[in-house]
Amino acid sequence: MENFWINKTRSPGVAMNFDQAREMMVQTQLISRGIRDEKVLSAMRKVPRHRFVPEHLLEEVYNDYPLPIGEGQTISQPYMVALMTECLNFKDHGKVLEIGTGSGYQTAILAELAEKVYSIERIEILALRARKILEELGYKNIFIRVGDGTAGWPEEAPFDKILVTAGAPKIPPPLVEQLKEGGRLVIPVGGSFSQTLTIVDKKDDKVETREVCGCVFVPLVGAHGWEE
Repeated sequence: MENFWINKTRSPGVAMNFDQAREMMVQTQLISRGIRDEKVLSAMRKVPRHRFVPEHLLEEVYNDYPLPIGEGQTISQPYMVALMTECLNFKDHGKVLEIGTGSGYQTAILAELAEKVYSIERIEILALRARKILEELGYKNIFIRVGDGTAGWPEEAPFDKILVTAGAPKIPPPLVEQLKEGGRLVIPVGGSFSQTLTIVDKKDDKVETREVCGCVFVPLVGAHGWEE
């Protein structure tokens, strides 16, 4: 079924077609810029990004930039969501830890690819809002809690994949410890205003890192991140 939203600023009866906008997003922002993983593209086509933003931003939701969601946080640019997900290199369903639930959009993308997603958000109002939206969308494999994401979720470790959706001054040691042997961590690392997207692979109890590209995320706040 096609998704429509009546824009009150347009002429009466004129609607925005979300399904069409989402497909255009995939074609012009993702495929054209090198996203090739069909599972990732399928998830980006399926998850209704417009459900995760404030109503006054609906007309911008499929554009090529991040948007504010309140509490000083953002929903990431679609391309960055797809790139980070592709960098995780999903081959099989597994257990994923996400640090920074935010709007819940990236969480939903991960839930399309993973068996279970454990997501930590330090701001309670965002965690509650994201949980409500994800439950309304029918996700049963997502578990959200409020806390310091830099400490991870030790009770559920180890994880096959870990994704950090905020910029860290360094790679938090607890996250490396909670990564399964052969697992992968994707994290923005650098200063508080710009970072480098970094892939961390755990092999034979050793850590191998690889830089992907420059990026800009809100700061990762916590005991193993930036001070609040």
